Amino acid sequence: MTGAPHLRVVRGNPDDVELAAVTAVVAALSSAGTTAEDRPRRSTWADPSRMVRRALPHGPGAWRASALPG
Repeated sequence: MTGAPHLRVVRGNPDDVELAAVTAVVAALSSAGTTAEDRPRRSTWADPSRMVRRALPHGPGAWRASALPG
């Protein structure tokens, strides 16, 4: 990699672990540039929770209640 460094230590004498921590935080913040409003909204048809069936009724009259909309 050539060119000027992207990060510069102005004061202090950090060790390798501290520099790695700062680099990780800066990289995470720079990749967090997109917000939830920027991403396309997922269609309700594509929602995985639609594949989960509701609980079946049980007890007296359950066969009749199973045909009624829930």
